[in-house]
Amino acid sequence: MTALKPTFPAPDHDHDRCAADAIDHAERVCKQRSQKFTPIRRQVLQALLSSHRPLGAYEVIDELAKSMSRPAPITVYRALDFLMENGLVHRIESRNAFLACAHDHDATSMVAFLICERCGSVGEIPALPVAQSLNAAARASGFAPKLSVVEITGTCAHCQKAA
Repeated sequence: MTALKPTFPAPDHDHDRCAADAIDHAERVCKQRSQKFTPIRRQVLQALLSSHRPLGAYEVIDELAKSMSRPAPITVYRALDFLMENGLVHRIESRNAFLACAHDHDATSMVAFLICERCGSVGEIPALPVAQSLNAAARASGFAPKLSVVEITGTCAHCQKAA
């Protein structure tokens, strides 16, 4: 993984620049992998980039409907699948929602999601040692792990300061 961005961007950060950087990242990833970054895939990612909070698929549809004709759910789900397969979006399991990601992840990367209960923002931190430990414990009990997701709820530093 390359240098990490702040876990939780400051409330007054330049969000337009943040979103533009994420789109640039997606374009580079798709080009490197010879994948097509189609208009609908771009629009779904832009909808997710509207904030640092995860959005459900129907919230993505609502966001898209503000600037285009309302897309069919299957169209949005297919775009989300593509974006997840290419590491451009994460699924937040506990929220059944999706979060845009501009970090470089490789096959050995594992992250933990920090979910702020006050503002709804989600940050990610490296969690490879935790995942390795959990997967080793699972294998030791005869279980074949397929997916490990670490999600931690609490309060981000920005909300703690505001309280």
